Amino acid sequence: MSTAVPTVKRTAVYVYQAPLRAWHWINALSLTLLVITGYLIGSPLPTLSGEASDHFLMGYIRFAHFAAAYVFAIGFVFRLYWALVGNRWSRQLFALPFWRRRFWSELWHELRWYAFLEKEPRKYIGHNPLAHLFMVVIITVGGIVMIFTGFALYSEGAGLGSLSDRWFGWVIPWVGQSQDVRMWHHWGMWIIGIFVMLHVYTAIREDILSRQSLISTMVSGWRMFKDDRP
Repeated sequence: MSTAVPTVKRTAVYVYQAPLRAWHWINALSLTLLVITGYLIGSPLPTLSGEASDHFLMGYIRFAHFAAAYVFAIGFVFRLYWALVGNRWSRQLFALPFWRRRFWSELWHELRWYAFLEKEPRKYIGHNPLAHLFMVVIITVGGIVMIFTGFALYSEGAGLGSLSDRWFGWVIPWVGQSQDVRMWHHWGMWIIGIFVMLHVYTAIREDILSRQSLISTMVSGWRMFKDDRP
């Protein structure tokens, strides 16, 4: 007795262009380095043995943090530029259709889907509404906050009249004082760090359960949709 094998239908849509994919992975590496070094700056390692002049560990950690910050900031400016010249899906990071009733109904469906309360996933060419919301809030708005507060703190070491001081020095008195800026920057680190872990989890989960590609899409640019239902 033979068992019928369901036919798997595949549809592919080219979504993410090469410059956007390159930005994604460079941005992921810089964020990872920023979170790790930021944590170590906020919670320094125990004192090393020997003379302080024999060690420059925290100096290297701070340098890595500052270098990654410049990569992140320059990448953010490039990402804004690509939103202007790229395809329609490259603009999702900077545009949230919150005025559409359909967006909120689909967002509610995605919340239920991730909570295992919905059995059937909905398929989207770009980001689904929940991912779209978090990308705008965490990466766009959160990224701007981290850039401004981070370079404001950097300006304290760079000194009065430095480029960082001229562009971002006003942030400290506007927020209140240096420690207030440091607190917001530190909280931002935790929020982005948690978001990155959730982002990785949901991407893997969607690849397995939703019959559409996510991780491979950010490598090739093509989103694959599978339908093995009769």
